[in-house]
Amino acid sequence: MSRKRTTYSADFKAKVVLELLEGDKTLNEIASKYSILPRSLQQWKKQFLENASLAFDKSAVVKEYKEEIDKLKKEKDATSKKLGEVIIERDFVVGKLKSLVSSKKRVKAVDIKLNISLNRQLKLLNVSKTAYYYEPVMPFSSYEDIKLLNTIDTIHTKHPYYGTRRVQAVLKRLGFNVGRKSIKTAFEFMGIKALYPVKKTTISTLKDKKYPYLLEQYKNDKNQVIIDTPNKVWSADITYIRLEKGYAYLAAIIDWNTKKVLSWKLSNTMDITLTTSVLKEALMLYPKPDIFNSDQGSQYTAKEHIELLKQNDISISMDAKGRSIDNIVIERFWRTIKYENIYPSSYKTIKEAREGIREYIDIYNKERLHSKIGYKTPDEVYYDSLNNSSYNANNLLQKIA
Repeated sequence: MSRKRTTYSADFKAKVVLELLEGDKTLNEIASKYSILPRSLQQWKKQFLENASLAFDKSAVVKEYKEEIDKLKKEKDATSKKLGEVIIERDFVVGKLKSLVSSKKRVKAVDIKLNISLNRQLKLLNVSKTAYYYEPVMPFSSYEDIKLLNTIDTIHTKHPYYGTRRVQAVLKRLGFNVGRKSIKTAFEFMGIKALYPVKKTTISTLKDKKYPYLLEQYKNDKNQVIIDTPNKVWSADITYIRLEKGYAYLAAIIDWNTKKVLSWKLSNTMDITLTTSVLKEALMLYPKPDIFNSDQGSQYTAKEHIELLKQNDISISMDAKGRSIDNIVIERFWRTIKYENIYPSSYKTIKEAREGIREYIDIYNKERLHSKIGYKTPDEVYYDSLNNSSYNANNLLQKIA
């Protein structure tokens, strides 16, 4: 016996998405609260953000077909009405099918905003209702899954050079019977890259454009990247943050030379808005860098993020695939913040984690002495290098005293 599919009103979806955007609860917590699949909630958020502009310009929904619609209203003729429907269907099919190949793309072409019934669109696109309503199972949503993710996070933080084979061996000792394929999926879900050098390969350009690694020119004879001025290179990344009832993602940008954390954000989803908002904040607060270095993750290769860098005339650098060691400065920061703050604090909620991380990063920048920069603080080195008189290093001495 088939199970009746649950339908949700637009008001309900908007309410749930707004709660998700508040950022005080994890994706899993909200999905569990309303008995919704996490995958559906992510899709609602994406649809909400893509159509946010319609709240200020409702005419945009029918703008493309305004002439046909106006004509139908004036003539009120059955023949003209039928002709208008044919025009809409023709434009819809021609416009959508030009770039469509696979059934997955045909499913994505369905547009509920058009004045064409869902059944008619599915028929025109040759898509079954089963294919349209199919929702992939959201990975790592159960308590046991989250327990596995947290364990992998601990292993990776302690041994960042471990690949899937060694992580699997450690997990087996801890009682987890999981294959390397599942571990690889977990790595991708958490944004983890093993910290070891591999042979560099040609960068793919099949989807989003990837950029070369520009820091090779700054390496010394020990193969270490040496950057001697602030705002020469900014380094960015995303890391998984464990919580009592789920997880979150922390994105940050750090100045390579001074180790100063320039901007950061904690989010319940790992998407483009996370990385672009962090970059916008850093550019608003500090002088732009010459080079922006990141991995090849979809959040950093996305058009919105790349365009933001190009608009500010910033050179784009990306780690070679499989070489998180190319972004070593921020990888070391992740290890530091997890061991010194996140693991000991055992945060329960995103709100609690956000407040604790904010306090830690403030101390990290202003008070924590770093051996790599001559046992000074990142703020001290950063502002002294820029000859910024607004920063007084004596403030640090007063706090320590």
